[in-house]
Amino acid sequence: MRSYKITISLITLCAVLLSGCGAQTENPPAASETAASSAAEAAAVPEEKVFVPDKTHVKLIGRTAIDNDILWLANTDSGCEFTFSGLSASLTVIGDNVASSSSGEGNYARFAVYLNGERIIDDLVKEPEKNYEIFSSETESENTVTVIKLSEAGNSTLGIKDIRVVSAGDISPTPEKPLKIEFIGDSITCGYGVDDEVKEHHFSTATEDGAKTYAYKTAQKLGADYSMVCYSGHGIISGYTSNGRKSPNQLVPKFYEMTAHTSGNYNGFSMSKTDWDFDVFRPDAVVINLGTNDASYCKNNEEYRAEFRDRYVDFLKQIRSHNPDAYILCTLGIMGNDLYTEIEEAVSLYKEETGDERVSAMMFENQSMDDGIAADWHPSEKTHEKAAEKLAAELKSILDLDP
Repeated sequence: MRSYKITISLITLCAVLLSGCGAQTENPPAASETAASSAAEAAAVPEEKVFVPDKTHVKLIGRTAIDNDILWLANTDSGCEFTFSGLSASLTVIGDNVASSSSGEGNYARFAVYLNGERIIDDLVKEPEKNYEIFSSETESENTVTVIKLSEAGNSTLGIKDIRVVSAGDISPTPEKPLKIEFIGDSITCGYGVDDEVKEHHFSTATEDGAKTYAYKTAQKLGADYSMVCYSGHGIISGYTSNGRKSPNQLVPKFYEMTAHTSGNYNGFSMSKTDWDFDVFRPDAVVINLGTNDASYCKNNEEYRAEFRDRYVDFLKQIRSHNPDAYILCTLGIMGNDLYTEIEEAVSLYKEETGDERVSAMMFENQSMDDGIAADWHPSEKTHEKAAEKLAAELKSILDLDP
């Protein structure tokens, strides 16, 4: 072993001496090539980088808004997604007026962060600003990070101030998916109470989870990008009422053209003040699940039921005006199908009046006690899963998707 080491050393010494005596390579690298190589090597060294969460760096999910480089999330399951190769990642979350309010309990924005498909953060925004570590490792790896708001728009919003990574490269938006679906609904679509299977309990954003809803699950089953427009207690002609009087201020058609209808604001900025740009997200299908709250007002009153039907026709026209190429599927039934006949009539009237055949109706199965009942008699995750299976199958058939 000793002689081997000596031999190597002698060979190395000779090489050095020859080099010093003027030995040259046939094609020495040009100075510019050497400089470029050195620059590339330097650029490849991982370093901390800070990114604004805009469409250049992340895929925007659902209806979102950017104000002063802060990405604001209000709507159920809205968020962003990106990929990167590096050593670590973190994000800074901004709370709105609700986060700093002494009366915020029950209304705080809830959100989740997924790392490569696994939920690693699930939190309520109770502070004006907080940093969350997403990933840290001694070796570089490829990662996909997804941030989504689990609670609904009406109560609160949250902002993503920045995304920080230690990486040799930049973060990049994940690719858009070939199928896009918009879901329009009420508390069922919001995931009201899905994390609290005590039917006598009441509303809290802490027990809402949009990722456990039939809508989110349907998008996952079909490999689709999605957008959610949903508000608890809202309807077509009336929001939920316990006294029989119409609740005319809780109407989804009234807020459909907003980015989000919310009480959350930050230094004067509110997503309620911004109109949604329908060119940002062009769905292949729009799924409506409204009528459950209207039923609390309409009951067996034929005049009210006719009004619901006629205003439903108007809403179909409103949706079509903004989504000229989408198939529109009208659904009802998870918490009762009282107005399903009127929805079928609305679809027929709309078709007769417009000649538009890309509209149909589908009735969900009513929830079963055997599958659990969540807060305020809302559907359990098991019920949502069953509804997603039916809806996914229906959309596959309608859109002629591969099985």
